[in-house]
Amino acid sequence: MIEDAVSKVILTEEEIFEINKKLGAKITEDYKGKNLLMVSILKGSSLFMSDLMRNIKLPCSVDFMEVSSYSGLTNNGGNVKIIKDLNIDIKDYDVLIVEDILESGYTLECVMKMLGSRNPKSIKICTMVDKPQKRKVEMKADYVGKEIGDEFVIGYGMDYNEKYRNLPFIGIINPKYI
Repeated sequence: MIEDAVSKVILTEEEIFEINKKLGAKITEDYKGKNLLMVSILKGSSLFMSDLMRNIKLPCSVDFMEVSSYSGLTNNGGNVKIIKDLNIDIKDYDVLIVEDILESGYTLECVMKMLGSRNPKSIKICTMVDKPQKRKVEMKADYVGKEIGDEFVIGYGMDYNEKYRNLPFIGIINPKYI
């Protein structure tokens, strides 16, 4: 079974649902009267983005970027590559970058610089999972679902070797699956 790949569940489906409701309410409050553009960082944030935007009670636009920063299967090497860029001109938008996990900060640092050069009204970050102890660059999310320790996690969009994204919860990968 696919669930065997997890040694411990960190966030259940129910906890994820509640996090999305809470984050959605806060983002709704913070972006009232603004021109919100939610930018999903693919592939990992796809499930989070879908659930989060259903909890935002404002009109908003959506776009996607695909960014790669992994030099191996589990290690972030700091080499950020843009695979798919935005389709929307972000000049008149308040941009909210939606990311599955914030670890080293390399990816978001690159994306923030790139998008910042396009003159949006504002840029903020929302992440489902934050690992501040893994940070290699100065980076802080404006909205955080849950802060976790230094475990390698899968599920709810997060993968190992392009697998396990479809788990409906977030868990620590069982070492025998690495």
